[in-house]
Amino acid sequence: MNRREFLTTTLAAGAATSTVSAAATQDGKTVKIIGVSCSPRKGKTTSAALTICLEAAKAVDPGITTELIELAGRNIGVYDPADAKASQGGFADLIPVLSHPDVAAIVVGTPVYFGNMSSLCKAFLDHCMVFRQQSFALAGKVGGIVAVGAGRNGGQELTLQSVQAALMCQQMIIVGDGRPTSHFGATLINTNDDISKDEFGISTAKNLGRHIAEVALKLAAGTK
Repeated sequence: MNRREFLTTTLAAGAATSTVSAAATQDGKTVKIIGVSCSPRKGKTTSAALTICLEAAKAVDPGITTELIELAGRNIGVYDPADAKASQGGFADLIPVLSHPDVAAIVVGTPVYFGNMSSLCKAFLDHCMVFRQQSFALAGKVGGIVAVGAGRNGGQELTLQSVQAALMCQQMIIVGDGRPTSHFGATLINTNDDISKDEFGISTAKNLGRHIAEVALKLAAGTK
């Protein structure tokens, strides 16, 4: 591709994005994106990483709204398929929130423990079985993942893929972080309860938020 072709293609893509954004929000409706922090430690690095992701998503279009839900302190026990209602506990009030039609995307954030998701994250995903039983209430929503570990190669990518597998079972539309990194999702390093110095990790969180918002807007425009 020569320079003229590149510029033509780029400008056309930019115009298409603007059209999609306007179409998605012109009727006054909002596109809501929810972040779910599956860390047992409220307000720590997983929450901070999700906040960065959600802020980047909100910056894409004025019609996007975001909400951060922290599972820390909620009584979400082991999922028991033989007695699902009794085991829902602190998960029960999340059911109408996450399945609401206005929710276009869900970003799951988890710390990395022993190379995979937290036990709280696994319990949360297991309890999401209720959505499959409700005619796949999460189907068609965009899904993204944020993983925060103690090192650059601390198992973040394996964690992303594990959570993605669970969300795919819900018929969600799974996306990774957007360009230029464009891999599996957001991967950040926690150094003494701080992610602010992880420039690369922060960029993946921002790219993920932007990409989720762009896909959600396109889907919203296509259903109107």
